[in-house]
Amino acid sequence: MEAKAVARYVRIAPRKVRQVADEIRGKHVDEAINILQFTPRSAASVLLKVLNSAIANAENNHDMNRGNLVVSKAYIDQGPTMKRYRARAQGRAAAIRKRTSHITIIVEEKEG
Repeated sequence: MEAKAVARYVRIAPRKVRQVADEIRGKHVDEAINILQFTPRSAASVLLKVLNSAIANAENNHDMNRGNLVVSKAYIDQGPTMKRYRARAQGRAAAIRKRTSHITIIVEEKEG
């Protein structure tokens, strides 16, 4: 049995979130929470919220035991990109891409 949580349209570039998500994939949930609390990246706080939501979904909606939960999947998809422009010299403009992410974390109950 598995439970999941999703955060969509998060205003952090997917490439940056994936670096932190790679650290928690496959880990026990308590260990993953510990890693995220002490990771000095802005993506860590967002991933922590999504992970806590997935754990709550597992406990409340699927009657899973928190002691057996493992982060089975954590994947980050790219959301829509907001396009902005910065004025440059001699009437030119430079494009700025503000990227968004869709974060999905799936926890699974493993015995042992």
